[in-house]
Amino acid sequence: MSAAAAEITATAPLGGPERLSQELKSHTAAAHSAAEESTFVADLMGGKLDASALASLLAQSLVIYRAMEDALALHSNHSQLGGFIDPKLARVSALEDDLAYHYGADWEEQLTDGRIAIVPATAAYAQKLATLGLASIEFLLAHHYVRYMGDLSGGAIIQRMVKRHYGIADEGLNFYAFADIPKPKTYKDAYRDRLDSTDFTRTQKDAILDFAAESFELNREVFVGLAAERARTLAA
Repeated sequence: MSAAAAEITATAPLGGPERLSQELKSHTAAAHSAAEESTFVADLMGGKLDASALASLLAQSLVIYRAMEDALALHSNHSQLGGFIDPKLARVSALEDDLAYHYGADWEEQLTDGRIAIVPATAAYAQKLATLGLASIEFLLAHHYVRYMGDLSGGAIIQRMVKRHYGIADEGLNFYAFADIPKPKTYKDAYRDRLDSTDFTRTQKDAILDFAAESFELNREVFVGLAAERARTLAA
């Protein structure tokens, strides 16, 4: 899974105003928990599914990250958002390698013709990234934060768990590995510092908070869709 529901920690200065990084943690707590507690995620991490379930989740992730990274590329020079956009975080290439591992060399054709199922919630999420991402840097930053910081926080843990449960080789788990970020905690600390030091207005901050909570809900809906698709496939 995307580690978007992984733990994201931050601290506010004692006695001072709450920083945006801390506001994000507290504002998204309920949506974060709901995403983490979805049946699909619990079963996948608990070893109750199989490698095909992870492959399906990676396919959803590719559709989402393609839309997000395409939108981010349009804002690389933005005075507020541009500093957060870092090639070290980019996941599309890693996901493409993972799909080649799980589905074979013709995975792109399978994705196009529907043999690799993309659930409606994934398509809706990607469409939202493609449309709102054109106009709202607050929307994009919220999703950038939730997804990439979650990936950095939980990716290594998820990689170990699915390897143990399903015997998947590292070659099929590129999404969860950040070869260019050897010290995730240091990177995340610097990211939070940037969040707290960028000159967002209060209106912008409020929008970022709301969009971040929505991001967790969009992830939860993808997990629900995957559970439904799996049940449909098994019943067929």
